[in-house]
Amino acid sequence: QVQLVESGGGLVQPGESLMLSCAASGRIVSVRAMGWYRQAPGKQRELVASIRYDDITTYADSVKGRFTVSRDTTKNMVYLQMNSLEPEDTAVYYCHVHETYYIGSQFRQNEYWGQGAQVTVSS
Repeated sequence: QVQLVESGGGLVQPGESLMLSCAASGRIVSVRAMGWYRQAPGKQRELVASIRYDDITTYADSVKGRFTVSRDTTKNMVYLQMNSLEPEDTAVYYCHVHETYYIGSQFRQNEYWGQGAQVTVSS
């Protein structure tokens, strides 16, 4: 069974930085992408940043230039470095893994989620 565990959330002031980490355990056949989503109170969950198997990254417009997603395939970990944090970044941040593989000619995919890490940006 695949388990994702986030760490590194907390309370910071505007302009400060935080790094989130996510450790994936269990058997993952093939990672298509790893990344981070967030959900603020009263809002839908949204993609923050992701990194594909070929290292192509995607960022939400609101975090471009401030956040950086990276991964360590040897440790099955994904990171989110968050700089110049703003109050609008306050949310629960979820680690996400998209797994894809074939069994014979049949395509299979799974999505895994962490339990969430609270990030609060406030003065």
